[in-house]
Amino acid sequence: MKSSLVILATAVAVVGVVSGTSAPSRSVAAPAAKQTCTFATLPRATPAGQQSLYGHMSSLTRRGNHYVLRFDPAWLLSGVTASRAALADTGSADVPNDNYTRDETHKLLTFLVPEGAQATVLTHATCSTKTTVAKLAKSTTPRRRFWIRVRNDTVQSVDEQYHP
Repeated sequence: MKSSLVILATAVAVVGVVSGTSAPSRSVAAPAAKQTCTFATLPRATPAGQQSLYGHMSSLTRRGNHYVLRFDPAWLLSGVTASRAALADTGSADVPNDNYTRDETHKLLTFLVPEGAQATVLTHATCSTKTTVAKLAKSTTPRRRFWIRVRNDTVQSVDEQYHP
């Protein structure tokens, strides 16, 4: 029974990495005793009139009753698309974990983020945990990757994406 659970947990982790769901990274969440593990499928469903963008946060700073996000969008590619893009960019079609990030311009976009916007960060073992925008602003580092859901110029949600 115990070995079956270990195999199942490993399978879920592998499927999560391949399908783009959350996995291990740095934690900005509540103390471990109060954490609950959820499996996030990213990007979140995007209602009509909104869009999901993948990329890096350059900065997230408080301005009055909201935050200002400087965001570097990129393409998260997989499969044949990832292999061909990697080949064109690097001369090698090798794409570890079947994904490749193409970030062509490194030009930053500016978005407004309300204090109450939904946010999740990665904790451990493919777990994501809800957090606040304030905590996220204190912990943002350039190597972390996120999905943001945007309506016009305002971020509705911010979700950290696992990337090996």
